[in-house]
Amino acid sequence: MANKWGMAVDIDRCTGCQACVIACMSENNIPINLDEHFNNRRAISWIRVDRYWEGEYPHVKARFLPLLCQHCGNAPCEPVCPVYATFHNDQGLNVQVYNRCVGTRYCANNCPFHARFFNYRRPVWPETYNNYLNEDVTVRDRGVMEKCSFCVQRINRATREAKRTGDEEFINTLQPACAQACPTDALVFGNLNNPNSQVSTLFHDDREYTLQESLGTEPNIRYLKKVDKEAAPEPVHA
Repeated sequence: MANKWGMAVDIDRCTGCQACVIACMSENNIPINLDEHFNNRRAISWIRVDRYWEGEYPHVKARFLPLLCQHCGNAPCEPVCPVYATFHNDQGLNVQVYNRCVGTRYCANNCPFHARFFNYRRPVWPETYNNYLNEDVTVRDRGVMEKCSFCVQRINRATREAKRTGDEEFINTLQPACAQACPTDALVFGNLNNPNSQVSTLFHDDREYTLQESLGTEPNIRYLKKVDKEAAPEPVHA
């Protein structure tokens, strides 16, 4: 049985520290975003932490929502691509083929989560950064769409290592960069086809929900609701 990769995001654990964002940028050779890129709304970040304010002053609380490609089973981005540059593989990943992409941006316009980014510029790093680039990840040129890949290079490496050693348990220990860097373990990654995995358990948690559930995109990412201990308990109806 093929692996099916998914992630559970516990909102109650997220502190908004942005460690996942930095780890993703370092792992996946994401171009450096300057002030001008943010001002022009052309910054690239495969994962972001959205911040929301809840309540009225002085009782205001900050809520954080890590958001990345949801790797939808019924992805709106896939049928609109004229060159089939994005598709869903047998491991639950929404794959982006950079060499096939012609930059129509149809997929980004059809993504309800705004998780796709168009590379408007040729990436340039200071010379001292060249030794820090990940040689396992393609450096994308301008004119293509980019998105979270669940660090597919790590998945492929772990799959090869498991076949080489014959230890299938090895693949159950792999983590994408964002989950590995999270200090509170708010991001839990794993194989959904393994009923004993932690992510499979969290997918059946009472706090589980999906973003934009009414759209029927069938994402492979589930969120766990925030636990507000100060909120009044819901009434129990007989």
